Amino acid sequence: MAEYIVQVEEGRPATDGMPSAGPVYRCIYAKDGLLEIPEGMESPWDFFRESVTKNAKNRMLGRRQVTDGKAGSYAWLNYEEVYSTTLKIGSAIRRRGVNPGDRCGIYGANCPEWIMAMQACSSQAITYVPLYDTLGPNAVEFIINHAEVSIAFVQESKMPAILKCLARCNSHLKTIVSFGKISSRQKEEAEELNVTCFSWDEFALLGFSDHDLPPKQKTNICTIMYTSGTTGEPKGVILNNGAIIAEVLSIHQLLMETDKVGTEDDTYFSFLPLAHIYDQIIETYCIYRGCSIGFWQGDIRYLIDDLLELKPTMFSGVPRVYDRIYTGIMEKISAGGTIRKILFDFAYDYKLKNLQKGLRQDEAAPLLDKLVFDKIKQGFGGKVRIMFSGAAPLPKHVEEFLRVTCCCVLSQGYGLTESCSGCFTSITNVMSMMGTVGVPITTIEARLESVPELGYDALADVPRGEICLRGKTLFSGYHKRQDLTSDVLVDGWFHTGDIGELQHNGTMKIIDRKKNIFKLSQGEYVAVESLESTYSRCPLVTSIWVYGNSFESFLVAVVVPERKALEDWAVQHLQDGDFKSLCNSIKARKYVLDELNNTAKKHQLRGFEMLKAVHLEPVPFDFERDLITPTFKLKRPQLLKHYKDRIDQLYSEGKGSKV
Repeated sequence: MAEYIVQVEEGRPATDGMPSAGPVYRCIYAKDGLLEIPEGMESPWDFFRESVTKNAKNRMLGRRQVTDGKAGSYAWLNYEEVYSTTLKIGSAIRRRGVNPGDRCGIYGANCPEWIMAMQACSSQAITYVPLYDTLGPNAVEFIINHAEVSIAFVQESKMPAILKCLARCNSHLKTIVSFGKISSRQKEEAEELNVTCFSWDEFALLGFSDHDLPPKQKTNICTIMYTSGTTGEPKGVILNNGAIIAEVLSIHQLLMETDKVGTEDDTYFSFLPLAHIYDQIIETYCIYRGCSIGFWQGDIRYLIDDLLELKPTMFSGVPRVYDRIYTGIMEKISAGGTIRKILFDFAYDYKLKNLQKGLRQDEAAPLLDKLVFDKIKQGFGGKVRIMFSGAAPLPKHVEEFLRVTCCCVLSQGYGLTESCSGCFTSITNVMSMMGTVGVPITTIEARLESVPELGYDALADVPRGEICLRGKTLFSGYHKRQDLTSDVLVDGWFHTGDIGELQHNGTMKIIDRKKNIFKLSQGEYVAVESLESTYSRCPLVTSIWVYGNSFESFLVAVVVPERKALEDWAVQHLQDGDFKSLCNSIKARKYVLDELNNTAKKHQLRGFEMLKAVHLEPVPFDFERDLITPTFKLKRPQLLKHYKDRIDQLYSEGKGSKV
């Protein structure tokens, strides 16, 4: 079918209770078999241990030195120094009665201590569990209890949050270690609940660097990563050592086949959350290859300053970050005057044509790269040679812009926590893959399964269906939730819930979501039915349809207001007109929006779950317009089609913060 995939199994027709499924495909680089893990490699700890022997004096983890509130240059720990500290931290964990197979929480922003805590767990065959609060107000407490976390490493600024919920999650949690300092008052507060607290330096003194490490196996649980669940409770995704190792080795294989592998000369900019699998895998790859990892300060206001100071060669982003960069650059180009704009457009079109002809990034327009596009390259520090994009689809115009102007290769991927990060990736320097998530990585086989109720047919001329995966980088199940595991792992195939369309060149395009959970452009999951249920508690609402997609960072809604409540408000506020004209009133729309967001706050919805703009619809959703089912469920594709112009208007209003 295409030059980058090979078919390894035929499709199958529908049978009783089973929908039809398309053929099974592999990446061309795995045509003779999926990637094998080398003999003797049992844990991600082996990556670090081997890297230390090769790159002992190479800088490994760096952060900016802050003096009198001002950030200076990066200060570095080399591989040998990090290894020594990690061994001590690992030994100290064991001395606190935490044994192989037990769980250790890590809670905080990216920093050297995050990596050292993770590696210390790996050294002792202890399962690390990232804790993060974007999953909801009680998520940290829930995860600590559900995973039976017995020790937690916590960012200094997060200590008050963990102490606040400690009384409700101290049945297993007995030790807390700060990434930095800890006050005597905080220690006393924890002691009252039979929990012992340490500063980072105090804890390191408990351990030894010359002790025997326990044996490890590929089947050991490396991490349990919690992700959004439809029921409101986060799901613990179990990833074993073998899955993490295979994912990292697949990245290496694909870079070796198609571009350039990471080396000790590379520097990676760490700012995407380590609590998510995407960045964690990239940083583990960097450690495997002896690269340097420089951390941001944790403040979005200084992100560009950190980037310019570090001058990384490798950069990972999400669509929201790249979209902001694109918008900022386009504004500068427009403000630069007509002649500059004409020159830029000429250079852009010339290079794009050459890339489309198949020329490599560095061959397409080297002179124009120096004359026109160098300023954009300097905006990333001037040395970036490869960019990765994941977490949500990258808008095609932004992807094209980055490929043309940033003077480096770009690889867009698709993956889930359950697939141990990327399971599809576009191949660098192949422009025909633009607008798609590419082909399966070398540890995965993929196929589409028909979804008849949504009209998707995996055996059609243009195959569409649910993306299903099997292979070596899949999760082992959901922690303590065999019921949820059985729902998505069927006959060895993981059902992703994402609808894909197989392109004629063998690449995959994500076109829909089987269930009503989607990602916003910053990578946050939104369970829309749950939100609609919450917003429906607002007394002003008869019915509500909440809308968002992977290309936007916020939500909007179409609301059918409660007629009497709105008319009563109009009388009190001297607003005249009938119900229909009230629905068009800017003041009425603002009132309804504010009341909806008050309801959201009352029920502890998170920031990205709030609404930015609403349209008031005087006519209830009905069967006649095909907007609801006979059981009064919303028909989302039909609603989008019907209100498309309104939705576009709401997004432009939301971006201008106008109602």
